[in-house]
Amino acid sequence: MKLQENIALAPLTTLRIGGDARFFVRAEAVEDVEAAVAFAHDKNLPLFVLGGGSNVLISDKGWPGLALQIGISGIDHSHERETIRFVVGAGEEWDAFVALCVSRNCAGVECLSGIPGSVGATPVQNVGAYGQEVSQTITSVQVFDLATKQVREMNPEDCEFGYRTSIFNTRERGRYIILGVTHELRHGGPPSLQYADLRNYFSGRKETPTLSETREAVRKIRATKGMLITPGDPDSQSAGSFFKNPVLTAAQFEQLAQRTKERNLQVPSFTALSQQKKISAAWLVENSGFAKGYVKGHVGISSKHALALVNRGGASASEIVALKNEIQERVEQVWGIKLEPEPVLVGF
Repeated sequence: MKLQENIALAPLTTLRIGGDARFFVRAEAVEDVEAAVAFAHDKNLPLFVLGGGSNVLISDKGWPGLALQIGISGIDHSHERETIRFVVGAGEEWDAFVALCVSRNCAGVECLSGIPGSVGATPVQNVGAYGQEVSQTITSVQVFDLATKQVREMNPEDCEFGYRTSIFNTRERGRYIILGVTHELRHGGPPSLQYADLRNYFSGRKETPTLSETREAVRKIRATKGMLITPGDPDSQSAGSFFKNPVLTAAQFEQLAQRTKERNLQVPSFTALSQQKKISAAWLVENSGFAKGYVKGHVGISSKHALALVNRGGASASEIVALKNEIQERVEQVWGIKLEPEPVLVGF
């Protein structure tokens, strides 16, 4: 285990914001994780686990304890009839893993192309996009259990996956450190084209797109929305979608529909769960007075996507939080809905 002191965390995040960590360890193996946890315990230090840094906002004060970055690498695969099982280290880059699956003609994650961050971070909020979620292909998650100080395998039922949720970010938040993830993908399967943007992209085409073509389409669509990290793009310094799409009960949806009717508007929605409606958070933000390209000091809203809060250069975490709060308060005032942030807030 290589222990470092007073390490800047901002360069390790896609927002490029945040103070220093008092102690820092990049764990390349399970043994490094065990040693780091023991060090934090012995020194009575708070522990923060960092993945690829794409879904996190770190305080300007930084982290007073130990920041543990999971860098466990390696991808093993095995054939099982029509499926291929991939056992992936938590430190592997997610989009590189998707590219590997697509290159081997394995369907199931092609619509999750272009998402930044690490493989180990994706089960935490059950990452999803364009009609797919990681929980649809995950067969097990290897974790280090901080309660028992043991390594264990968790099946999908143990993980309690839901819309942008799992056991890892709800009732057992902070208990498990993800070490690796096992995915089972369909070899030779067709791409998922459920999402309207993808269907529109391939409209008029008779033959089914290949997995590679679908991956490329997803990356292009994400780029138009500022959701693909592109060097030099002023909209790239973000944490992706900053707010979750609200899921409403039937009664809540009726109340919202009444409010939109009074304003001669119609809110776009789609069925998320039985008897519930998932509402576009981007629509709520834009129809509360926050247009794409909105700027406030060193921060703002992406010119391509209303849900991406961006660092325009030299921004502080407090500025991001202030803009987050302003948007949440306005949306709740106008529409009666409290938006939930997606990124993890660290050190606040």
